[in-house]
Amino acid sequence: MNSVSVNWLAPAKNLVSTTSLTLALSLFTSAAGAQQSVSELFNAFDVTKAAAMEKLVEINDDPATQEARDEFKMQLEMMANMSMRDAMAAGMGHGGMVAGTDGPFGELEVQARVTLIGGLRSQPAGSDAEAAFENSAPLNRHTAEVFKRGRNFENQLYAIYTNDSITDKQAAVAGAVEEYLSDNRHSVGTAPKNSVYLISHPHASAFKFGFPKISGLLWSNQWMRLAALEAAILEHLDQEFAGGLDIVKERYWSKVGSAGGMTMFPAPSELPRAPAITPNLYSQSEQAAIILDNLNTLDAVIADILAYPNLGDRGTAIDEVVAEFTNKETNLSDTYDYLLFALRGGIYNQGGPAIGELAQSERNRSRSAMDMEHSMIMSSPQ
Repeated sequence: MNSVSVNWLAPAKNLVSTTSLTLALSLFTSAAGAQQSVSELFNAFDVTKAAAMEKLVEINDDPATQEARDEFKMQLEMMANMSMRDAMAAGMGHGGMVAGTDGPFGELEVQARVTLIGGLRSQPAGSDAEAAFENSAPLNRHTAEVFKRGRNFENQLYAIYTNDSITDKQAAVAGAVEEYLSDNRHSVGTAPKNSVYLISHPHASAFKFGFPKISGLLWSNQWMRLAALEAAILEHLDQEFAGGLDIVKERYWSKVGSAGGMTMFPAPSELPRAPAITPNLYSQSEQAAIILDNLNTLDAVIADILAYPNLGDRGTAIDEVVAEFTNKETNLSDTYDYLLFALRGGIYNQGGPAIGELAQSERNRSRSAMDMEHSMIMSSPQ
C-alpha cells in the first residue's frame, strides 16, 4: 500500500487545544445536542431530512406564499437562461442570485427551521429513523427505499471505522460496497454521475436559493456525516488524531447555531463532497466515496424539485431523477471532471475541513498564500 500525502489543512493537533473555539462553540451548543452520540445524531438527521421535505411542500402549497412563489419562479427562469460567465459578471452565485441573502419565504422558513432544529435535538429512536422516509408524504415507496438503503450504507461505513475489532478496514468497506450494490434497483452506482446535472437540471438551485436556511441546515447534516467518517479514519490511521469526533461534533453544532439560522461558523453554501470533506475515505475506497456523493447529489436534486415553486407533478419528476441515479450506465463523469467539480466550490464553502483549520475560503488563492500545511495521511486504494 502506497502512502500519498494530500495537504489541505493545518495539523489537527493544533486545533484540539484552541480554547477560543471551544468557548465560542459553547455559546451555541445545546446541552441535549452536546450529549448526543454520533449515531444518535445520524438518526436525527434522517428524521429531520424527511420532515424538511414535508416543510418544503407545505410552504410551497400555502396560498399565502403565492406572490413570493411567482416572483421566485421568475428569478429561477431568468437564471436558467444565463450563462455561468453572465452570472459571475453580475456578481451572482451559482445560478444567478446573490448567495447568502434571505430566501423568498421569510418567517415561514425561519419557523420551519426552528421546528427542524427541535427534531435534531429530540434524540429520535432508531426505529423512527428507520421508518422516516417511508412515512414522508413527498416520497413514494421506491424512493424511500433508495434513501433508506443509502442511509444504512453510510451508517455501516461509520460502524466499520469506529469498530476496533475490524482490523482490515478496506476489506470491510469493500464488502459493504458489494452488499449495497447487490440490490441494483435501490442503489446508486460507483461511477460519478455527470456533475453538470446538479446545476443544470430543470429545477436546479431552487432549494439553495429558495430555502437558504433549511438547505444550510441539511447540508450541515451531510457535512457532519462526511466529517465524522474522516475523523474516524484519521484516528484509525494515527492515534495523534484521537478525539477528532468530538471536534467534529462541536463544529457541527456551531454550524447549526441558533434556531433562527445565525451561526458563528457558517453552514455550507455548497453541497459537501467526499473528496473535499473526507479525502481519506476517497483514498481508501473511491467506490464508497462516489456512492456517498451520488446519494447526496440525488438528495439535493430531489430537494430542488420539492422547493421549485408552482410545480404541478413533483412525484413524476422525482421518479425520473431516481431512475436516472439508480441507472449505473448513463450520464457518467470521468474521474478528473468529478474531482474538479467536487473541489471547485472550495472546502470552506462546503463546510470546512473535518479536522484542521481553515478560516476563510481558499478559492482562487494559492496554498502558500493561505499558509496551509498538509496534515492528512492518505492511503491509496489497494
